[in-house]
Amino acid sequence: MLKDNVNKILHEISIGNNLGEKITLVAATKTQSADTINDAINCGIEVVAENRVQEFCEKSALLLPCRQHFIGHLQTNKVKYVVGKVELIHSVDSFHLASAINDFAKKTNVIQDVLLEINAGGEETKSGFSFEDVKNNVKEIATSLKNVRIKGLMAMMPLSIDVDYLAGLFDKARALYDELKSEGYALEYLSMGMSEDYKIAIAHGSNMIRLGTALFGKRNYGGNN
Repeated sequence: MLKDNVNKILHEISIGNNLGEKITLVAATKTQSADTINDAINCGIEVVAENRVQEFCEKSALLLPCRQHFIGHLQTNKVKYVVGKVELIHSVDSFHLASAINDFAKKTNVIQDVLLEINAGGEETKSGFSFEDVKNNVKEIATSLKNVRIKGLMAMMPLSIDVDYLAGLFDKARALYDELKSEGYALEYLSMGMSEDYKIAIAHGSNMIRLGTALFGKRNYGGNN
């Protein structure tokens, strides 16, 4: 099943997004064992990402060669476990977190690539910048935090079956991404789209998708959560 799922998704994204840009597939590996993740890598997955710091620490060294990202909520007291160890942190949701990442990166003499997280639906239960706040924070982070490099945006979408509503939010995120690029920011990634909505995201400008269930099937959380 895994091989079939990976092949299906890789085929779907092979022509790029609606703008002809290459799409990066990120396998969201929360609750998956290192062996399962390695199976996915052998099937063609090149980028894997954890949501939880503890899982990243437990599994990272056990994985076959791959690009490792972090996509979950990151507390400032845990940045030391991921900074310099992952290629990209998707979930920078505040200037305070960006500053903590910068401080540790400076101590360890690394430049940490990050995405700024947008709470696209303005949901109180989710973290992230509002669309309005992103521009000010991009400028402040880019000018004052020299060990953090902004590589793009990550949009967190509300759970919704309203395709038009989601498409509008995806379009809004893409417009902001393009606006920032036009202002000279060297952005590469617009990370938006998960298993439930990645096809809509691709049709509206996403060039990086984060898929878990669509690759691995429904998660089994067992009794540990």
